Amino acid sequence: MKKKLAALVLTMTTIGMAVTGCGNSASTQKDAPVAAAEGESSESESAEKEEGGAETADKIIIFQSKAEIQDQLEDCAEAFTDETGIEVEIWGTTGDDYQQQLETKLANDQGPTIFTQQSGDILERLKDYCADLSDVECMKDIPEGLTADITKDGKTMGIPYTMEGFGIVYNKSLCDATTLKSTDDFINLIKEQKEAGNEGFELTQEDYFLIGHILNTPFALMDDPDAFIADLAEGKSKMADQDVFKEFANMMVDIRENCSNPLEQNYDGQIGDLATGKAAMIHQGNWCAGMFADYEFEDAGMAPLPLAGNDKLAVSVPYYWAINASADAAEQEAGKKFLTWLYTSETGKSYLYDQFGFVPVIKGDVNENLDVLSQDMQSYVEAGKTIGWNMAKWPANSINVYFAPLAQEFFTSDMSADDFLAGLDQAYADAIANQGN
Repeated sequence: MKKKLAALVLTMTTIGMAVTGCGNSASTQKDAPVAAAEGESSESESAEKEEGGAETADKIIIFQSKAEIQDQLEDCAEAFTDETGIEVEIWGTTGDDYQQQLETKLANDQGPTIFTQQSGDILERLKDYCADLSDVECMKDIPEGLTADITKDGKTMGIPYTMEGFGIVYNKSLCDATTLKSTDDFINLIKEQKEAGNEGFELTQEDYFLIGHILNTPFALMDDPDAFIADLAEGKSKMADQDVFKEFANMMVDIRENCSNPLEQNYDGQIGDLATGKAAMIHQGNWCAGMFADYEFEDAGMAPLPLAGNDKLAVSVPYYWAINASADAAEQEAGKKFLTWLYTSETGKSYLYDQFGFVPVIKGDVNENLDVLSQDMQSYVEAGKTIGWNMAKWPANSINVYFAPLAQEFFTSDMSADDFLAGLDQAYADAIANQGN
């Protein structure tokens, strides 16, 4: 393969390990994020005066969790430097702990200028580190619905990357997953593929790809997911008492009994199996389409996981660009200049759409080169057939610290569906109890 990628973690999936020792190289950091947010300035010797009167630092650092665009982002940063003179340092990511790395650096005043942010619980924890981006030029052209989840107390604290969706990614030469209308249909296809000598369906060992994304579906199919999540937090409801979760647990048992152990598979291998015809279906999102080029594979499609008759893809804004509110004013200004350039300039947009493969979030923008999975996703969006990403509303670290170990035990034992559900309820309760620890 031309590139080897580790898994992402949400939807996609974040991935992360920052280059250590770089935290203070870009600029002076404030002692507290609130002070910067109130507009205190720094006398940074690296800042230069812009025509509008605002000082702009001559260097910024970007740390983001989407490994699939890392190489392209580095090229984009060079183009920005060529056009503006502002240097950009990109911190790389190689593991599953991006969020932990980010929070540690922010807490130690070693944070980057621009970083990947999510909504929900993570935003609540980090909102004091997120500058208000309401005045960034491109914001006026982004539909309000795409920024609602990142807006708190009158502040818009992020610019959407793109839209992303996940479900079943399938090899059209082996099956047509769009014909699946029920859990039984799905399991029967897995069994048919097994009899034909193929892997019917693959999950992988990385936390989000093992349990995080697939567990989102029963949450999203509840009549009121937000109310259910609130009841879970207060101990008023249990997954084990809900029919859709019971069906989910039984489906997971069938997957365990008819598919290879996902703990013996990784993201790269999963993509290779689908592209070479060894696997008929995988649980992934449109972000993996970029890896198909390594195999010259174009015969892929994306369809809903048909749990309980679901006919909708899970689609959301998974990540937002945020600017570190604890950076000095000049560095924040330079960060805003980068984001403005990225979303409004001809060069920036060429990277967003031609290189990153992003689905446009700017009104009127069109990406003529969307990959096959993003095209499928866009058709579901246009038809109104989408469910949300409730993962961002789960307790902090619930997936990697609490759900993933349970899933690992499940796939290496004969744990029953009932015991699996009881374990999920206990894992969620533990995550709630340990928030902030």
